[in-house]
Amino acid sequence: MEKLTRQEEAAMLAVWKQGKGLVKDFLEQHEEPKPHYNTLSSTIRNLEKKGWLGSKNFGPVKQYTPLVSEAEYKNRFMTGFVRNYFQNSYKELVSFFAREKKITARELKEIMDLIGKKNLE
Repeated sequence: MEKLTRQEEAAMLAVWKQGKGLVKDFLEQHEEPKPHYNTLSSTIRNLEKKGWLGSKNFGPVKQYTPLVSEAEYKNRFMTGFVRNYFQNSYKELVSFFAREKKITARELKEIMDLIGKKNLE
């Protein structure tokens, strides 16, 4: 599945927030600055063509439903991001944030605790 453009990603974030709905519903969920209705409508139709959304007709309007979950998208995005920018190493990713002072020792400890809990399950 191809990577989303910024405009498509913003639209999908609104869709995931809403769940399912009409273009006007997604427009209400959209972050500021909100796109024009016609722009969002075109983006939504393109996302449907690309397989990100399904739809059901209700007379002259369509109700759209996400076919890819937000969690699945995040997983694919982060996997590709780590592969492309951090030599497929999450250790390199965390090291980068530590060097750039974007993560504190306390936050790192919280992450370590989460990893420890996951290993015990």
